[in-house]
Amino acid sequence: MLIPLILSGGSGTRLWPVSREAYPKPFIKLPDGQSLLQKTLGRLQPLSAADEVITVTNREHFFATRDEYARMDAKCRHFFVLEPQARNTAPAVAVGALAAAARHGPEAILLVLPADHLVPDAAAFARSVQQAVVLAEQGFLVTFGVPPTYPETGFGYIERADAIKGAEGYRVARFTEKPALAAAQAMIESGKYYWNSGMFCFRADVFLDDLASLAPEIDARARECWDAVVFKEDHVHLSDEIFGRIPDISVDYAVMEKSARVAVVPASFQWSDVGSWKAVRELVAPDERGNRAQGEAMFVDSRNCYVQSDSRMVAAVGLDGVIVVDTPDALLVANQDAVQDVKKVAQQLKLAKHETYLLHKTVLRPWGTYTVLEEGSGFKIKRIVVKPGASLSLQMHYHRSEHWVVVSGTAKVVNGEEELLIRTNESTYIPAGHKHRLENPGKVDLVMIEVQSGNYLGEDDIVRFEDRYGRG
Repeated sequence: MLIPLILSGGSGTRLWPVSREAYPKPFIKLPDGQSLLQKTLGRLQPLSAADEVITVTNREHFFATRDEYARMDAKCRHFFVLEPQARNTAPAVAVGALAAAARHGPEAILLVLPADHLVPDAAAFARSVQQAVVLAEQGFLVTFGVPPTYPETGFGYIERADAIKGAEGYRVARFTEKPALAAAQAMIESGKYYWNSGMFCFRADVFLDDLASLAPEIDARARECWDAVVFKEDHVHLSDEIFGRIPDISVDYAVMEKSARVAVVPASFQWSDVGSWKAVRELVAPDERGNRAQGEAMFVDSRNCYVQSDSRMVAAVGLDGVIVVDTPDALLVANQDAVQDVKKVAQQLKLAKHETYLLHKTVLRPWGTYTVLEEGSGFKIKRIVVKPGASLSLQMHYHRSEHWVVVSGTAKVVNGEEELLIRTNESTYIPAGHKHRLENPGKVDLVMIEVQSGNYLGEDDIVRFEDRYGRG
């Protein structure tokens, strides 16, 4: 039985300002409107043997992930393993393998896929997966090697050894971490190396056996963590305390680089890890001067530029090889040859506790979204969208009062001891200290304008009494 294991983590700091800690790289929308996460799920459709997908993700991204999947016409079931904190791939794969073994038996074959890669040809991908499955059934830990097209220094490399009889794959001689340019060039010229795609295929029990012998601390902590999980209908929560003690290393370093039974299948498909704005640029067709744009852009005496803008016109004048990414609250301007350093911006913003590292103006919530339209001393204005049937928590604020105006739809409101329906063009006032709840009882989105006033308007001024989404 083939069970896809999707790893939906990673902050994608090189894709700031679109990627944020609360809106990581898998959720980024590509030019065709689909997210990388949806692309990952979509390319599983030709794999008819897969009837369940297990996704390991941060618990803060659970509802957004489930919503992304719900927009796809996927026939498979979904099961989620929710991490309490960001870790590396070894802990994620370990608990994912334990989940697969528990749900489908120890001989279940896992197809491990990062949620933030792009593989355009699903049929070619399926053919390579079938080749990997043949090797996995023989007890190999299989990785997918991408034939390199240029000396990339930001990828790891895999050196192949002898061909495996009766299969379209090779034993692996060694893994090489991100090499210097000259070494990368020599690897390409040798014809024996592949880019390490970070995608794997193996039997759950084979991987767990190697994990126990090669990384015993990870194995022990992961099993302890799995034994303590809290089961829900379609997901499990991992323990904060136990999961936090699993060594924070990659699955490559923990197992793949040390195991004696690793094989590589040369990928027959195009692949991109969409690891920089330069890679995103390549997804958009250029004009005659090499300029590309998503959104409204004007190029004057410019060439080889990329502009992405959500809401306003961007004009580029006299530029060459410049990347501009404009969002409502942050603007990136970068030389195309320095895009790998965008992560330094995100790191500095995080150290400074600047909000643009964490959130967008529009913030995803389990019940819908809110967008900060304007804020100043003593006030904040939001646009709130509540999904049909969804509800905010029963809550209270110490420091702020709120005025709610319904733009469209109908709101069911608890305001202190009162319960009322607020319709389009009607409003209500929530004084500070009042218990209140907002619910959408209708079948269309509820859209509201919220005006907050008070001496403190931080999002942490909230006391929850009841919450259907399990938030404290």
